[in-house]
Amino acid sequence: MGCASSSPNKGEENTKKLRKPKPWKHPQPITRAELIRLRDEFWDTAPHYGGQKEIWDALRAAAEAELSLAQAIIDSAGVIVSSADMTTCYDERGAKYELPKYVLSEPTNLIRDN
Repeated sequence: MGCASSSPNKGEENTKKLRKPKPWKHPQPITRAELIRLRDEFWDTAPHYGGQKEIWDALRAAAEAELSLAQAIIDSAGVIVSSADMTTCYDERGAKYELPKYVLSEPTNLIRDN
């Protein structure tokens, strides 16, 4: 009987409702082109630091999607979200995936292109 009641609790842990990261500021004002370059560099190098490429791909797709789609991507990929803003996630094997805020949202001091 204990097993039946413990399953829903574990499921709730893994399906933490996602939210946007809190507003943040880059150390210096940054243009959209610079932000995109930073993001591309992160996603190109992140898989080399461990974890599964499939999980990194799912995290990137979720980071670039609207919240409702991101939630569906995370749920279907089996990603365990430790922080609701997706800055810290794990896969089913326990590998840790840390995402910087700059891949999840725009800084408050983003220089808008004219």
